[in-house]
Amino acid sequence: MIKEKVEKALNEQVNAELYSAYLYQSMAAYFEDKSLSGFARWMDLQAKEEMAHARKIYDYVNERGGRIILAGIDKPKSEWESNLDVFEDSLAHEEKITAMINDLVSLAAEEKDYATHSFLQWFVDEQVEEEDTVGEIVDKLKLVGDSAQGLFMMDDKLAARQEAAAAAESGE
Repeated sequence: MIKEKVEKALNEQVNAELYSAYLYQSMAAYFEDKSLSGFARWMDLQAKEEMAHARKIYDYVNERGGRIILAGIDKPKSEWESNLDVFEDSLAHEEKITAMINDLVSLAAEEKDYATHSFLQWFVDEQVEEEDTVGEIVDKLKLVGDSAQGLFMMDDKLAARQEAAAAAESGE
């Protein structure tokens, strides 16, 4: 049986992951509006990955005899100053999620909930990858600057992200 404090915190994380999906879908819509279908595809797949993260936690709580209580999801931002601004927001968001995961790991250790501690290690590793991937895109957007050619090349590269790879990243 999962401990009450851990169950509550995991419920909050499910909500955060669902918000992440909502935010990435809003970012995808922004890029669709800018006719950057590769950027939009990358964000669409990121939204799906975040939904899979939420489901992974959801299933875990249920397996441990806990209960998921879904909360409201805040309205995400929908306008940005630039393509770079979108990805800088994405990186800041991933850093926030990393901090939340780290807090969950600490709580599981404090509560001596070793099963949850073990379960969360996958998310710790995933967040390292998430921050690295988004950080690399931020760096490349900074290098591209105002170059239309560079932006189109990046759009093609981001369009190549595979759904199977996103599913593998989410542990499916």
